Amino acid sequence: MKAVSLNVGFIPLVDAAPLIAAQEMGFAAEEGIALELVKAPSWSSLRDMLVFGRVEAAHMLSPVPVASALGLGGTGAALSAVSVLSVNGTVIGVSNALAARLREVGHDFAFHDARAAGEALIRAKPADAPLRIGVPFPFSMHAELLYYWLSALGLPAPQSVSIRTVPPPLMADAMAAGEIDAFCVGEPWGSITVENGAGELLLPGKAIWNFAPEKVLAARTDWAESEEALLGRLIRACWRAGRWLAEPDSRGLAAELLSRPEYLNLPVEVLERSLSGRMVINGRGDTRETLGFVGFHKGCATFPWRSQAEWIAHQLAARTGLDRDAALRAGGGAFRSDLHRAALVGSEADLPGASAKIEGAVTAETSIASAHGQLSLLPDSFFDGRVFEPSRGK
Repeated sequence: MKAVSLNVGFIPLVDAAPLIAAQEMGFAAEEGIALELVKAPSWSSLRDMLVFGRVEAAHMLSPVPVASALGLGGTGAALSAVSVLSVNGTVIGVSNALAARLREVGHDFAFHDARAAGEALIRAKPADAPLRIGVPFPFSMHAELLYYWLSALGLPAPQSVSIRTVPPPLMADAMAAGEIDAFCVGEPWGSITVENGAGELLLPGKAIWNFAPEKVLAARTDWAESEEALLGRLIRACWRAGRWLAEPDSRGLAAELLSRPEYLNLPVEVLERSLSGRMVINGRGDTRETLGFVGFHKGCATFPWRSQAEWIAHQLAARTGLDRDAALRAGGGAFRSDLHRAALVGSEADLPGASAKIEGAVTAETSIASAHGQLSLLPDSFFDGRVFEPSRGK
C-alpha cells in the first residue's frame, strides 16, 4: 500500500526532533504515512502556512492555538494542539555587556536559580531604559515565561521591559548587532549565540516552570476533525518518535539527523548539548548541566493537558485585558486531549485518567491513575512556588 503523504511544517529547532525522527526512523512509515517536512523561516510564516492549507500539520508554539481560540493574533482559523511535542528546551541569554554587569553585582551564573538570576538581572539592567528582550513570537511560551518571571520579581512589561520579536535563527545576529540586551529562545539558537561570541546563557526556561509545554503538534481544527483517522496516524508516529528520543542511547543519532542540511544544518556537537542537558554557557567554555533540559516523552510529556492550555489562556488574558473566565473556557479547548486519546487508545501508550491537573503542584515524581497503571508525572513546579488550579483560574 502506498503511503499517504502529509505536508508538515517546522522551524529549525531541536524540539522539531519528534517530527524529524518520525520520518527518518520509520515511525511514520509504520503508520502508512510519509512526512514531507517543510522548513519555515519564522513562526508567523509557519502559522500562516497552517492556516491557509500549505501544510496539514505543524510543529507549533504551544500558546498559538490558545491565542487563536481567544481571537488573538488574527489567525482567521481555529487551531488545535493534538499532542505536545516537547517540554522545556529554551534558554535565556544575555549580551556580553549585560553579562559583565551581572558579574559586577555578584551573580554567579549558577543556571538553576530563577529568583537569584532575575534579581541580579534587575540590579544589572540599564537604569534609564527598558530591558530589551527578544522572543521568537508574541504568543509563545518564551514570552509567557518571561512575563511571569519578571513580573513576579517586580519588573513588569512594558514599563521596564521591551519584548521584541526575532525569528529563532536570527536571535544571535540581533544580539551581535546590539538590537537586544537579552533573549529567550529554543535551542540551538542560544548556543549559537555563545558560539558566535555574542552573548552568554543565564538560565534555562525550565528554571521558571519545571515542565512547560513548549511545542505542540498543531492542525487546523476543521481538518483535524474531518481527518481524524489520518491525524491519528501522525499522532502515533510522533509519540513513538518521542519515546525513542527519550532513550539516552538515541542522542547521538538524533543529533546527526537534526544536523542534516534539510533540517537544522548545524554541527552535531552543538545539537548534542541540549539533548544531553550539558550546556556551554559562555565563550570560556564553562558548562552547566540541567537534568530534563528538554523532554519528549517521560512524565506524560506528550499529553495535551487542558489545564496547561488554561494556564496559557490565563496568562494571555492577564496581559491583554480579556475576561479571565471567558478566556479559560475558550482557551482550554485548544488542547485536544480527546483527539490525542482517540489516536492512542489501544496502542502501547499509557494515558492519564484525567485531562486536567493542578499545574505546579508536583514536586517529586508521582504515580497517577492511568490506563495501564504505569504512568507518573515529573516535577512541574513554578520558580515562585505558586500553583494554578484550573477550576478556579488561580
